Amino acid sequence: MNLATFGFILCGVLLNACAQLLLKAGTNAMGGAIHLSASNLLPTLIKVGTQLPILGGLACYVISVFVWIVGLSRADVTVAYPMLSMGYVVSAVGAWLFLGEVITVQRLVAIGVILVGVTLLARS
Repeated sequence: MNLATFGFILCGVLLNACAQLLLKAGTNAMGGAIHLSASNLLPTLIKVGTQLPILGGLACYVISVFVWIVGLSRADVTVAYPMLSMGYVVSAVGAWLFLGEVITVQRLVAIGVILVGVTLLARS
């Protein structure tokens, strides 16, 4: 995989992780868990649809799809798709830094395993 291809793949992964963090920040701003029922469906959809972090997260998703398509056009799916696992690493670090979530030792070990796997894959 050349540098440009890796750049598109990485950009897609980072945008996807950013989308996750923004969506979570938006739900946090709404007070946490969303409980849907027939009586609150429309008001909840309006509330969700007017949260700036959620709108930003959705925008990141849309952009990431276009970037990802470019990356897939240049790389084998068997290499590109597993690279998405880097999103777990970025999301975990971002959640820790920006959302105050806890990263336990077990999660750190799992992140290390993911990084080893992505490194081996990128070198194949």
